[in-house]
Amino acid sequence: MKSKGLGRGLRALIPEAEAPVEGEVVEIPVGRIEPASFQVRREFNEDALAELAASIAEHGVMQPVVVRPLAGERYQLIIGERRWRASQRAGLEKIPALVRDVDDLASSEMMLVENLQREDLNPLEEANAFKRLTEEFHLTQEVIARRVGKSRPFITNSLRLLQLPGEILDLLSRGLLTAGHAKVLLGLESGAGQSALAQQIVARKLSVRETEREAQRLQQAMAPRTKVAAERGRDVELESLEDRLRQLLGAKVRISSGRRSGKIEIEYYSKDELNRLLEMFFSGLSR
Repeated sequence: MKSKGLGRGLRALIPEAEAPVEGEVVEIPVGRIEPASFQVRREFNEDALAELAASIAEHGVMQPVVVRPLAGERYQLIIGERRWRASQRAGLEKIPALVRDVDDLASSEMMLVENLQREDLNPLEEANAFKRLTEEFHLTQEVIARRVGKSRPFITNSLRLLQLPGEILDLLSRGLLTAGHAKVLLGLESGAGQSALAQQIVARKLSVRETEREAQRLQQAMAPRTKVAAERGRDVELESLEDRLRQLLGAKVRISSGRRSGKIEIEYYSKDELNRLLEMFFSGLSR
């Protein structure tokens, strides 16, 4: 069956949108249902699942899941994986379900858009969902924006998050960074600078506005200095070392050198930043 898109039929397929369910709802054994391999959601909050399981054990499943038939009297989930998982925890043998006979393309597209419309994905899951809609289903950013009720710039900025280093994407997926933090990090050209600032955000619990100020300082500290060095007659190698230390420490560094001796100056702007730098030094000495 060829997909006809989501459009006007979408809300009828999403119980969470409080639309009336079309077709007959049937009771399906929980063990005959399996999650889809293309499920966009990767993280399920354990506490929230436990609460939902307790509610289901007492009141039952209030909204049916949506599935599609597979061979051997089995079914694949399209919408409602949290309810299905919680029903298993609650010990239910059967779960109410609406069966839809759709192909892989329509099923995966429905699943992605439903999760995006619920607005409870983490920024990385959301970005990966947009990426799949563009790469697998060849949807333009404008079409995606209309389907999920977002602006086109929102889609563009979300996709840009995937350009960040892996360690920052991990912090995003764990909820230690917000999309607002990540947007600020994208303004830094250096991957090392992005990572250094990301660690500061987590360690110091910086707000987005505080992160913007730190990013501005870091950009100034990491600005190319080769031309300035030449004008001053400074050693280009020292300039390179300064840049490496700035990236490593996430702070402004100045190296001055004489014939036989020199000094390294590291600037900090708060007591918290001083403590952060000291912890870096002491942890390095203790290794």
